Amino acid sequence: MGKIIFYEDRNFQGRHYECSSDSDDLQSYFSRCNSIRVESDYWVLYERPNYRGYQYVLTRGEYPDYQHWMGFNDSIRSCRTYPYVSHSGAYRMRVYERPDFGGQMMEFMDDCPSVYDRFRYRDIHSCNVMDGYWIMYDQPNYRGRQYFMRPGEYRRFSDWGSSSSTIGSFRRMRDFF
Repeated sequence: MGKIIFYEDRNFQGRHYECSSDSDDLQSYFSRCNSIRVESDYWVLYERPNYRGYQYVLTRGEYPDYQHWMGFNDSIRSCRTYPYVSHSGAYRMRVYERPDFGGQMMEFMDDCPSVYDRFRYRDIHSCNVMDGYWIMYDQPNYRGRQYFMRPGEYRRFSDWGSSSSTIGSFRRMRDFF
């Protein structure tokens, strides 16, 4: 079972809360989050309750302040855990320039530091994750807002939690932190 510890202050100080399962509303446990220890599994953290808002994907390790997990602020209001499973198979994802898998399609099996350089578009309106877990970023070189992508069909960018179709980069979910 996964375990994550949220701290209100930087450098693992102040009030803290230990969590070992999905939680759709963390607001009653802490008012702000400035540091985190992930003891096991992958975690997807959300800026707002009910798994909404900015997403942050974290794996085992210590994050002494929110900039270390590329946070935009100190607000974490919900979280989901995903067990770490060694994925030795192929990674495969198809991205499309239009909603509902329309327009030009390109299949990826490896990391992509610049969507524009490889796909010639900055906008991805739909995608099909066939194998493995992926993280999409709204900026090139794995920066900016993050979107956790597990196997499945995403008919429009709002299906993966984005308010925009702009994707700058993506990579396979593995121990890269």
